[in-house]
Amino acid sequence: MNIRFETPILFVIFNRPDVTQRVFDQIKLIEPTYLYVAADGPRREKKDDILKCKQTREIINQVDWPCELKTLFRDDNLGCGLGVCSAISWFFEQVEQGIILEDDCLPNVSFFQFCSELLEKYKEDESIYVISGTNMQNGIKRGKGSYYFSNYPVTWGWGSWRRAWSQFNYDIPDFDQSFKSGDLDYVFQSFHEKLYWRKKVKKGQMEKKNIWDYQWYYSIWKNKGIGITTNVNLITNIGFRNNASHDFLQDSVREPLISNFIQFPLVHPIKIIDREADKFAYKNAYSHTITRFFRLIKENGIFTIIKYTFSKFF
Repeated sequence: MNIRFETPILFVIFNRPDVTQRVFDQIKLIEPTYLYVAADGPRREKKDDILKCKQTREIINQVDWPCELKTLFRDDNLGCGLGVCSAISWFFEQVEQGIILEDDCLPNVSFFQFCSELLEKYKEDESIYVISGTNMQNGIKRGKGSYYFSNYPVTWGWGSWRRAWSQFNYDIPDFDQSFKSGDLDYVFQSFHEKLYWRKKVKKGQMEKKNIWDYQWYYSIWKNKGIGITTNVNLITNIGFRNNASHDFLQDSVREPLISNFIQFPLVHPIKIIDREADKFAYKNAYSHTITRFFRLIKENGIFTIIKYTFSKFF
């Protein structure tokens, strides 16, 4: 490449060589100067993890461009909660700002420049915590800018700063008081929305081994932080399947199947939270509404829905 890509990238991997290879191939297109790779260790109860983790880590040997490569390959398994957030902490111990990609977040190549430009533009704005490459607006463009401001930080392909991540609290001991006191009411547009997120954040506290993002959302909201969301979806989540850590239902709003190239130069909007966009995201990508339920049946089939529900509650 003629221009070196200088923004550091953290690539979080585990035991899926197929999806890891696809995401790595996109990273390779921009030949980053600084690449950090963190891999959780194999699970003792999963005998095939040792081989799969080994095969996944070997993909990183394909780095064949001038690159400062640093790795954090763990021997023991921390889980997809602590494993991921400790990798992010390791990353920000060494860099001031950067891009975070997990192994199932397949980026459009323009995602990297999008994040890089906005990381630089907003590095001194302490109200901005996350730059999200995933758009959950189902094709609806919000405003006239290349992106909009949101209270919903999506962490499937994102960028952030050390100053923001320093506010992350994995334990969140005060979350219940914050919800009860009304300190977070500015985020939510209905009682049901507030109740939904209170349950999710509580789940993050109770199941910390497997969850980190709900704690991150809470840490952002508690500190009155906001996020930036692209107006063009730049990430395809290729991890919704039976061996994914969490979701395996196809959801065309929450996990768009198509990513697009964003146009440059970027058009910068006025810094005002788009409440309609947040309302749409909650209703169509998160909540348990009848409308979303029937859409998921249409996209997955009733038997997949039953199997998914059974796996969650039994």
